[in-house]
Amino acid sequence: MSDARCHQAISCDNSPHYRWGEACDGWRLLNRPDISIIEERVPPGLGEQRHRHAAARQFFYLLEGEASIAFDNHTVKLLAGQALEVPPGQWHRFHNHSETQDVRFLVISAPWTMGDRENEIE
Repeated sequence: MSDARCHQAISCDNSPHYRWGEACDGWRLLNRPDISIIEERVPPGLGEQRHRHAAARQFFYLLEGEASIAFDNHTVKLLAGQALEVPPGQWHRFHNHSETQDVRFLVISAPWTMGDRENEIE
């Protein structure tokens, strides 16, 4: 992110958008090597592939809906207004189990996750 955005309001309306998975959306609100903040939308029944990051520590904060993050031996259910930290090296999978409601959340990663992701081979 250039310094040109430092003193501007940032939102999904003026941030780079990308699609991932079957029908999920992400908006790069802040995208620097030392930290990234992404707002994401996951439709009902969808989620990401199980993966881990070698260096990035991630913090998931739910804005709307309900979701779960599955680890090796347990799963944590999150409701809007709740958050969860995922340390580097930890296998995890974010999923929206709802049949009707999108999940919107922030994922904050430090450092950023570019080139730092290892997907589990299925």
